[in-house]
Amino acid sequence: MDDEVVQRVFQEGGRDYFQQLAPSSSSYSSILQSLPLHVSFDHGYYLLVKAVQELREKKEGLVTVGIGGPSGSGKTSLAEKVASVLGCTVISMENYHDGVDDGNDLDLIDFSTLIQNLEDLMKGKDMLMPVFDFQEKRRIGSKTVKSSSCGVVIIDGTYALHSKLRSLLDIRVAVVGGVHFSLLSKVRYDIGDSCSLDYLIDSIFPLFRKHIEPDLHHAQIRINNSFVSSFREPIYKLKCKSESPAGHSAYSFHGNEAQSENFIEMYLRPPSASEEARINDWIKVRQSGIRYYLSLGDQRIVDKNYIIRPKAEFEVGRMTLGGLLALGYTVVVSYKRASSSVSNGNVSISLEMIDTLGETFMVLRGTDRKVVGAEASRMGISGPWITKSYLEMILETQGVPRLNTPPPLSNTPSVGGQERVIGAPKPIRVTPNLVKRLEDLSLPWTRSPTKSQMEPVLATWQFISSDHPHADSSVIDSSAFRDNLQLVPMPDSCDLDRGLLLSVQAIQALLENKGLPVIVGIGGPSGSGKTSLAHKMANIVGCEVISLESYYKSDQVKDFKYDDFSSLDLSLLSKNIHDIRNCRRTKVPLFDLETCTRSGFKELQVSEDCGVVIFEGVYALHPDIRKSLDLWIAVVGGVHSHLISRVQRDKNRVGCFMSQNEIMMTVFPMFQQYIEPHLVHAHLKIRNDFDPVLSPESSLFILKSNKQVAYKDILGILDPAKFCSSAQNFTDIYLRLPGTPSNGQLAESECIRVRMCEGRFALLIREPIREGNFIIQPKVDFDISISTVAGLLNLGYQAVAYIEASALIYQDGKILIEVDHLQDVPNPYIQIKGTNKDVVAAAGSSLSLDGSYTTKSYLQIILESLPAFERSSIGIHSHQATRLQQLVDFIQSQGSSSIAESSPRRGVSPMEVVIEDLQLRIRRLERWHTINTVLWTFLMSALVGYSLYQRKRQ
Repeated sequence: MDDEVVQRVFQEGGRDYFQQLAPSSSSYSSILQSLPLHVSFDHGYYLLVKAVQELREKKEGLVTVGIGGPSGSGKTSLAEKVASVLGCTVISMENYHDGVDDGNDLDLIDFSTLIQNLEDLMKGKDMLMPVFDFQEKRRIGSKTVKSSSCGVVIIDGTYALHSKLRSLLDIRVAVVGGVHFSLLSKVRYDIGDSCSLDYLIDSIFPLFRKHIEPDLHHAQIRINNSFVSSFREPIYKLKCKSESPAGHSAYSFHGNEAQSENFIEMYLRPPSASEEARINDWIKVRQSGIRYYLSLGDQRIVDKNYIIRPKAEFEVGRMTLGGLLALGYTVVVSYKRASSSVSNGNVSISLEMIDTLGETFMVLRGTDRKVVGAEASRMGISGPWITKSYLEMILETQGVPRLNTPPPLSNTPSVGGQERVIGAPKPIRVTPNLVKRLEDLSLPWTRSPTKSQMEPVLATWQFISSDHPHADSSVIDSSAFRDNLQLVPMPDSCDLDRGLLLSVQAIQALLENKGLPVIVGIGGPSGSGKTSLAHKMANIVGCEVISLESYYKSDQVKDFKYDDFSSLDLSLLSKNIHDIRNCRRTKVPLFDLETCTRSGFKELQVSEDCGVVIFEGVYALHPDIRKSLDLWIAVVGGVHSHLISRVQRDKNRVGCFMSQNEIMMTVFPMFQQYIEPHLVHAHLKIRNDFDPVLSPESSLFILKSNKQVAYKDILGILDPAKFCSSAQNFTDIYLRLPGTPSNGQLAESECIRVRMCEGRFALLIREPIREGNFIIQPKVDFDISISTVAGLLNLGYQAVAYIEASALIYQDGKILIEVDHLQDVPNPYIQIKGTNKDVVAAAGSSLSLDGSYTTKSYLQIILESLPAFERSSIGIHSHQATRLQQLVDFIQSQGSSSIAESSPRRGVSPMEVVIEDLQLRIRRLERWHTINTVLWTFLMSALVGYSLYQRKRQ
C-alpha cells in the first residue's frame, strides 16, 4: 500500500499521533494535509487494516478505531471482518443503550459509561462492558474486557464518531450506502419525485441529517458501500407442517439447547400500488422486542423443495416504520411468529407457530443446500415440503390471489434468428475510474443514491418466437412453439450480484416455458469469474457444471494452445450437448491437466431432479457452441481486469503511459479478436468488479514454518473420510518492470508472479496482509496462456528471479497442508491454509509448530540465504541466471508462435495500427484542449473582474 495513503489517514486526525511524528519537510507535510480518502468497501477494509498495523508500530498503548454510519450501511460487517484479521476487541454501542426505546435516540445512549470504559482501557485497566438484552428491553449484566488482550479496540455504532468520542479515537471511519441506500432508493422509486431527498431522509431516518451526517464528515476513511442483498451466500430452507409441536425434543441436536424468540412481521404496500397482491413491491418489517428489521420485497427463489433467500435484513429504528406509514405506506398483512430453534452449527431446526394460520411449521435452515438436504434425510423428515411463504399462505386464506405470472411473450415480430434480435451489440468492459454524471455531483457523499442508481426493480425476462411471431396464446403449449421460444437479451449489463439473481430467474423462466433440459453457457476471459458464477448458480439450482477444459485435445494442449478454439474437441462436445438436449445418457470426458491427457469419462443423465446443465469456458459463447444453448451469459472483469490495471499502474510509475486497450492487445492478444465478439451477443452481460487483492471475501489464513513434521502427524489432524493428496512440481517466475521505485532490494510486491506448473501458466495474486504469525492472502490464482506471459515480456517486464520447487499437498476440505521443497534450500517448508483462522491455528498447534512460524515470502527467504557476492545483478544466484534466460527464451518463442498460428485471419494491417494510435493521440489532445479552455476561461474572468474592481475603486 502507498505510504502516502496511510499518512493521509493519520494526518486527518489522531488522538496523539502528532506528538510522536514530526514531518521532515514542508512538502511532506503538505502531502499529509491532503483531503480525506473516499473508497469502496473492499478498499476501505484493506486500508483500515494496514493503517491500524502501521499506527500500532508508531505509537505506544491502545489503538482505538471508531466506525460510524447509518443503520444498514455495513459498519458492523466491516468491524467483524477487520477483527477477524487483527484479533481486536469490538465494542458495540448497542450495549450502551439506556432505556426501553429502540436506542437510536441520541439521548438514550450512555456516553459517560462508554467514555469511562475507553479511558480505563487506555490506562491499562480492565473494564466492565454492559450487556443489553433487546428482548427483555433492559441491561442484564456486564462482561469483563481485559486490557492485556486489547491492542486494538473498535467502537461500532451509529454514533461512533460523535463529538463526545472523537477525541478518544485514533482512526475514524464512516460507512454509508449498503441497504440503507437501497431503502431510500426503493421509497423514492415508489413515491416518485413528489418529495425532495431531504424530506425523504427526514421522514425515514429522522435523526440522520441532524445527529449522524455531521459526524461522518470528520472521518479520515470514508467508505461508500455498494453492497446490495445478494445470493452469493444464500440461506437454504426446507419447510413442512409439524403435526406434533411437543415433539421438538425429538429433533434436537445432542447437547444444544433450544432458543425461543417472538416476532411480529408486517408487510407494507407502497402508496401507489394497486390492491392486487404484488408482494415483490412490498416492504417487510420484523419486530423483535424493541428492535426492528427491514427487508425489501419477497426476495427469494424457489427451486424444487428449497426456499432460497439472501441475507437481506438490516436493523432500523422504530421511527423508520412511522416515517414509512406517514409517507403513505399501508400495513397489508401482520402476524405473530413464535419460534423455538436449535442449531448444530451447520443446520438449524425451528418450530414456528403462526398465529394467523393457527398452525406450527418445522423449518430447516443452512448455508449449504446439500447439508440441509442430508440433515433432513438423516432425521427421516420427508415432507410434504411447503415452498409458499407465510405471507402467501395468509393471502390465500384471505382470498387474495398473488400475481405470479410467467414472463410474458414479447409482441416484437420475429426477425428469423436470435443474433438479429440484438441491435448493435457493444463490448462490455470494466472501467476502473467511472466519472459520475453531472446531475449526481451536487449530492453530498453521505447521501443516498445517485440518479444512476435509482432503479431498484429488476427487469423481467421476455420471450420471443422466431417462427411464430403472431402465434395465438392458445397454442403456447404446443411442442413446436415451445421449441422455438428464445430469451430476449437484457439491454444493459449488470453487476455480479444482480447477474446471479437474473441468471437463476432466467433458468426458472426457461424451465417453466420450454421445459427441461435447460442448457446454459457462461463465457468470458480467463479470471473473469465465470467459473465462480457457474458454481454459485449450481449451488442454488442444484445442477451439473461442465468445464470446456474437459474437452481439450492432448496434442494441442501439449503445445501450450489453451486459448485456441481448435484445442477443443468440438465433435465430442456437440455430441454431448445433443444427447443432453434429447434427455439421453451421455459420457462427458475427464481431462488431467497435469499429464495433459484424457483420463476417462463420467456419465451424465438429465432428469427431473437435475434438468439443468451449465457449460463454462472461454469459448462457451462461440457461434459453433452457443447455437445449441438456451441461455448465454457473458462475464468480464475480475482478475482479468486486475492484471490490466496492474500493468497500467506499473507503467505509470515508470513514466510510460499506456491505455488499457493497448495493454489488452498485448497481454491478451486473443481476447479482442476471438473472445470479445462472442460475448456481445449474450442474453445477460455481467461486469464482475471483484478485486482479488482488496476483497476480504477471498482471503486464506496461512501459517508457514520450516520445522520438520512427520507424515503420520499430518494424517492425524486431517479427516480420513475426506482426505486426498497430490504432488506437483512448479517454477515461479518473477517479472519486474525496469525503473520501478524500490528501496534497493528486490521485493515480491514489485513483481508479477507467474507460476509454470505441469506445462500450464498461472498468475499468482498475492500482496498479502501479515498479522502476527498469519499471512492473509487472496485465494485467487488464475490460468493464463503462454501468450500472456510473452505479452508481459514484450511490454518491457524482465524476469528478475525464479524459484523451482516440488510440493506435496494434503487436504480434507477444511484445511490444506502443503509441504514445499525449494531448490537450494536445505529444509522443506510446511504451509497450513484455510478460510477459518481458528481452525488453521489449531492445526498448527496440533503439529507442534507454535513458535516456529515465519511470514517471509519464499523469494525473501532465498534472497536472504544467498551471500551478496553470489548474486547476479538482478538479484538471483549466479548459476540460475542461465536457466532463467532459457525459460524466458522458451516463453517468448512459444508465445509468439502461438499467436502467429492462432491469428491467420486477423487481418490487422500496419496502417490500421497507425490509425488507432493517431485516434488515441487525438482523444488525448481533445481532453487537454477542453481542460485548457476551461482554465483559461476562469483565469480571464478573474482578470477582467479584478480590473473592473480596480477601475471602480479609482
